[in-house]
Amino acid sequence: MRVLVVGGGIIGLLSAFYLQKAGCQVLLLDKQNLGTEASWAGGGIISPLYPWRYPPAVTTLAQQAQAAYPTLQKELLQLTGIDIELNTCGLLMVEPNDARDALVWAKYYQQPIEVLSPLELRRLAPVINNFQSGVLLPHIANVRNPRLLQALIKAVNLMGVQVISHRIVEQWEVKQQRVLAVQIDKKRYEVDHVLIAAGAWTNHLLTPFNYSLPIKPIKGQMLLYKLPTQVLNKMILHQGHYLIPRLDGHILCGSTLEDVGFDKMPSLVARETLQQSAERMMPSLAEHKPIKQWAGLRPASPNGIPFIGHVPHWQNVSVNAGQFRNGLVLAPASAQLISQLITQQSTTVDASPYQLL
Repeated sequence: MRVLVVGGGIIGLLSAFYLQKAGCQVLLLDKQNLGTEASWAGGGIISPLYPWRYPPAVTTLAQQAQAAYPTLQKELLQLTGIDIELNTCGLLMVEPNDARDALVWAKYYQQPIEVLSPLELRRLAPVINNFQSGVLLPHIANVRNPRLLQALIKAVNLMGVQVISHRIVEQWEVKQQRVLAVQIDKKRYEVDHVLIAAGAWTNHLLTPFNYSLPIKPIKGQMLLYKLPTQVLNKMILHQGHYLIPRLDGHILCGSTLEDVGFDKMPSLVARETLQQSAERMMPSLAEHKPIKQWAGLRPASPNGIPFIGHVPHWQNVSVNAGQFRNGLVLAPASAQLISQLITQQSTTVDASPYQLL
């Protein structure tokens, strides 16, 4: 089966990866370099923030993806030599106002969880502020997403995926609600299936099919600190902002939520907001200036549940998009699901919560 995947972020790359593994001939297309939008800009926490606040459909994909990441790390390291730096350091949420909900959620989904006193917090993470309570999910990991993207780009090339970047579909050849071929850079490519995985730009790609989804861009800004040594040993989450330690001493602080269309320019206001939040979580960061600031556009869906499935009234067009803040979190499970649907295999999860209506 010849599959055209449009969109070269984490969702498109992993979709191409699993489709190629399933025996498809994949053509991966992006209007610019692969992996340069929201996937690159994210923090890399392999869990929804405050996971108990999300619908079960998100939890299902998140848990499947969390289980898949160690295998994916080994596969990519063996194939490409690139370590994606999967770091299971735990996610510490300080002073959440709904800790009881967290306990109920953890019991229902059989997830490890610890409720911490002020003394236990100081013992666990001595560099953070004097918070009065905390909830620890010790099994949560983070990944170095630029390295993950580098590894996937190298992997799909080695696996035989045909990659075309800095190009768009110039013409769709359609007959009876079926895409027969596309024209890219004045060359015709016959296709058996088309997958749109273009993140915040997905609706732009769906225009030729007279279809749209409630996906819109939500801007998120990040700061990067560089400390001489690694002093923070846990991911910290407080009032929606977080700190993510890297193994080499870097610390990420994120992120904003801004409904500003397709504007992705970093702003001074966001820098100040994130700095204040970072210093509130970890006071010693006041002695360091951020070395970098950037922004990305997340593909927001109304309730955080992604759209994964076939476009109505079209025989061979599908979508994998709308993961919002959880693109890196849900990517392996989302990609496995759409690969199973396209190749008509039995699915590892119930696909109905993600179907397009």
